[in-house]
Amino acid sequence: MLQLVFATNNHHKLQEVAAKIKGRTDLLSLDDIGCFDEIAETGHTFRENASIKSKYIYHKYHLNCFGDDSGLEIDALNGEPGVYSARYAGKQGDHDANINKVLDKLGPTNNRNARFRTVISLIWNGEEHFFEGTVEGTIRHERSGSEGFGYDPIFQPAGYDITFAEMSLDEKNLISHRAIAVENLAAFLGAV
Repeated sequence: MLQLVFATNNHHKLQEVAAKIKGRTDLLSLDDIGCFDEIAETGHTFRENASIKSKYIYHKYHLNCFGDDSGLEIDALNGEPGVYSARYAGKQGDHDANINKVLDKLGPTNNRNARFRTVISLIWNGEEHFFEGTVEGTIRHERSGSEGFGYDPIFQPAGYDITFAEMSLDEKNLISHRAIAVENLAAFLGAV
C-alpha cells in the first residue's frame, strides 16, 4: 500500500481525508512521523500555503506528502475571509469568533453566495502536483447544526436545505470541497 504523509495538525481535516481514502493509501499524520513543528502559512493564496506545507515536509523528511489549504470565499465580502479563514477574527482557530465576524460583516445583505475552496499540493517522488475542489453555497443568517468544524454551521451547500454542520461526516464527504480535491488526489495516486 502507498504511504503518504498529510502535512496537517488539524485532526478534523485528517479524519475527513482518512475516511475518504481509507484502503487506498496508508495515511500518516505529522505526529506519526514525529513532526511537531508549526509550519507557518505565509502565502497569499491557497496554492502557496498548500505548497509551503508539502515542501517543508518533503525537504525535511524526504517522504511523499501533501499539504492543503482551504477557506471560505464570500462574494459580498470580496472573497473574504479567503486564506485568512482560520484566523479571520484574529486568533488562529477561534471558530465562534470567525463565524461572528462573518455574520456581522454580512449583516442583512441578501447576497450570501459563497464557496469553500481546497487546494492540495502533493509532492510525489520530488515532483509537485496540485488538486483543487470547490463547493458552492450560501451563508445562513444564523448557526445550525453541531457536526463538522470551522464555518460549517453557517454554510449551506447548493442544492441542500441543511448546513455542513447538520450533515454526518459521510454525507459531507460526498460533496465537500476537501472531498473533491481528495478524490482528484486519489485518482492521481491510483494511476501511479
